[in-house]
Amino acid sequence: MAKAILLYEDNDALRKSLEELLALSDEFEVKGSYENCLQAADDVRSLQPDIILMDIDMPGMSGIEAVKKIRMFNTKVAILMLTVFDDNKHVLDAICAGASGYLLKKHVSEKLIAAIKEVLEGGAPMSPAIAKMVIHSMQQKPPGEQYNFTEREKEILNLLCKGNSYKMIAADTHLAFETIRTYIKKIYEKLHVHSATEAVSKAINERLV
Repeated sequence: MAKAILLYEDNDALRKSLEELLALSDEFEVKGSYENCLQAADDVRSLQPDIILMDIDMPGMSGIEAVKKIRMFNTKVAILMLTVFDDNKHVLDAICAGASGYLLKKHVSEKLIAAIKEVLEGGAPMSPAIAKMVIHSMQQKPPGEQYNFTEREKEILNLLCKGNSYKMIAADTHLAFETIRTYIKKIYEKLHVHSATEAVSKAINERLV
């Protein structure tokens, strides 16, 4: 069955050429093609793509912001960024936000299909320069910092990992039960998980507590 693709690119001519290029292969089907990514999260929820081709610089909302929104509820879909430059901070930010890899626009005609297949197979196409920047960036951040937890969120996550119930956490922190629920929901969003078990497992595996 053909792999479903969503395409976000504000350059009309490039977007059309990408659609035509993908149409030449019966391995892929473009389910949606858009000039901006303002509705990207809704598109992903309704169309359930296998891969997303996302321009980094777009009007209204950047591709990086769109990736962050998508990753809040979908960590599995492959996201390949399209960019003019291969060594700038935007590419690094996109990778750190959850992009699967990226492709230079000047190479799309000869490398797009191969890059898509690489991403779908679990690969992460990127240049050595960006790979080095990603490694350096992660080495600079202590465990948990990439999730941007507040001090209160760290405290609540730590209590959750100790097996405390919401009521016990509320008692320990002198906060209302509903306030604890709100904090934990936010922690789930930042960790990209959907349950206490997943949150505790991820926190322990990544040494966040």
